[in-house]
Amino acid sequence: LAQERVVRIVGFPCCSPLSLTFPFPANMDVEEVKDEQPTRRVKGRGAEEDGRYAGKAGNFERLGGDDDEVGPARSIEGWVVLVSGVHEEAQEDDIFDTFAEFGDIKNLHLNLDRRTGFVKGYAFIEYETKGEAAKAIKAMDGTELLEKKVSVNWAFAKSGAKRRR
Repeated sequence: LAQERVVRIVGFPCCSPLSLTFPFPANMDVEEVKDEQPTRRVKGRGAEEDGRYAGKAGNFERLGGDDDEVGPARSIEGWVVLVSGVHEEAQEDDIFDTFAEFGDIKNLHLNLDRRTGFVKGYAFIEYETKGEAAKAIKAMDGTELLEKKVSVNWAFAKSGAKRRR
C-alpha cells in the first residue's frame, strides 16, 4: 500500500520553493523537516568558537627570558638597521660609504621600484655587532644624505608586552 506525501523542494537559487506529491510505501520511514531560516555562513579559520583552545590548551609555551625585554632584536646573522627617507637616485655605494665608517657592514639591501627603477626610499643595513649598529643610528638619525633627511632606527625590536590572540 502506497501512501501519498507532499514533499517540498527548497534550495534552488533560481526558483521559488516547489511542492510535489510522491507515493511512498507505507513501511518506509519519512523524516519530517521543518522550515529553517538560513544561517549566516562565515568562511575561514576561527569563524566559529569550537573550544579548541579552551582551558590549558590555549596556554602556549614561550621562549625563556624574552617576555620582559624591550629594545632591539638581533636577526639571525647580525643587527639590522632600517634607513628611511633615502633619496630616489641614491646608489648602493653612497649608502655603503656613509655607513661603513661606523663598523663592518655585513649586508646592504637597497630595494628598487620595478616600474621606475628608482630607489623605493629605504635601505636595510646589517652590522656584525650591536655596538656598531647603535653608533650608526645615533650618528645618522636625522642627518642629511644626498640633500634629503634620513631616519635611522632598528629594523627589528622586541615589544616587551605580552601578545594576545
